[in-house]
Amino acid sequence: MNKHSLKLSLLATALVLAGCSTAKPPEQINLQLPNQYRETAQLDGAWQAGNPADHIDRGAWWTVFNDTELNNLIEAATESSPTLAIALARVKEARANAGVVDADRKFQLNGGVGPTRQRDPDTPANTEWRAQVNASYEVDLIGRLSDQSRAARLDAQGQEAAYRSVLLALQADIAQQYFTLRALDSELEILRKTIDLRQEELRMVQRRYDLGDIGELDLAKAKTELATVQAEQESVVRNRAQQDHALAILLGKTPAEFTLAAAPLQLSVVQVPVGLPSQLLERRPDIAQAQRALAAASARVGAAKAAFFPRLVLTGTGGYESNELHELFKWSSRSWLLGPLVGTALTLPILDGGRNKANLSRADAVYEREVANYRQQVLVGFQEVENNLSGLRTLDRQIDYQRQAIASASVAERLANTRYKNGSASYFEVIDAQRTSLSVQRAEVQTAGLRMLTSVGLIRALGGGWSETTEKSS
Repeated sequence: MNKHSLKLSLLATALVLAGCSTAKPPEQINLQLPNQYRETAQLDGAWQAGNPADHIDRGAWWTVFNDTELNNLIEAATESSPTLAIALARVKEARANAGVVDADRKFQLNGGVGPTRQRDPDTPANTEWRAQVNASYEVDLIGRLSDQSRAARLDAQGQEAAYRSVLLALQADIAQQYFTLRALDSELEILRKTIDLRQEELRMVQRRYDLGDIGELDLAKAKTELATVQAEQESVVRNRAQQDHALAILLGKTPAEFTLAAAPLQLSVVQVPVGLPSQLLERRPDIAQAQRALAAASARVGAAKAAFFPRLVLTGTGGYESNELHELFKWSSRSWLLGPLVGTALTLPILDGGRNKANLSRADAVYEREVANYRQQVLVGFQEVENNLSGLRTLDRQIDYQRQAIASASVAERLANTRYKNGSASYFEVIDAQRTSLSVQRAEVQTAGLRMLTSVGLIRALGGGWSETTEKSS
């Protein structure tokens, strides 16, 4: 066997060994998920593994609430939110990084012109001029470059999923902040009406006290109830101002530049199609991001394993060399070189101080972390869906009971007032009935607001809006 044949045999042997030793861990893991959500009835169809489909447009899901002002707020935030701008910049950065990594797989060509001054012991010093073009190309023997390139592309896709996650969170946060403010406006409306009623009652009690019909205790009680409700009003006003400031920041504005005009909450009951549990893995951008991070970690394990095996870099240089600048570009001055001037084209690591081993251990650890992170994101996704489903189920019943309580409390308040005016009941009975009526009215408004927040929360937990197109695509 000649020397050339021996080299080819050694190379072939290295490639075979490499092919057997660079196996990557799986880019997807199987999760044992149920066929249904706990909070819904049995769904048709068996569970299937979900492939990320977070790139599908969810549309303007917030329009289901039929609120023009909410629509305008979300559209404005999409244009001006700094949080969204940061996420978009990260996408651009990741895409550019993927381009840099992918460039290592391509043919490299560069040129230059310059002099070299040298002197040998037996010859005088002379200047040699060179005008050369250098070419290089690394053959991806083991798949190291392709794995690195794939990992970078998956990182970019992960940042795109992160952008969609930030966008969905921004839209949902604005919707929830908006409904919180509307619920507070409804509370303030109830408190203002109650204050007006308390003031009128105080004037009536004051007249009866002046006439000597009642004692000072009833007067003190009437003043106490008025001041109590006024204090509660200030608390709600303070809370509304803070929520208004938070909404301004979400819109990318300072609180001085924006305020939401007051308006009562309009309860809108939205029925959200939940779908199969497998669709949750496809629709939620945070789960898609975790899945791509897992795939990227797998590719980097392959690249770390490939570092143990040979690298083949093909190089070549061509151009002109001359001792005289004016003769540099003459045909007789041309020169060329195939292969590296110093070193070898095929390199194999022998002693590296444990660098490659440490890099592989690090890549394996990152992969294990991403597996755990993916599982955790899926579990969090299911928890959020179940929480919001149970919330909607119980809130609907709670609102029904509270409306019954409001009706009964109104009857009790009317009867207590009549009895007091007729002199058959004390003012304490009136105050107690009014306090109960105020309490149940405010509770109903708060529950209605929470119902709207939970509806938005469910849409967010499911990965955004829905339509026939998106459901079929998923």
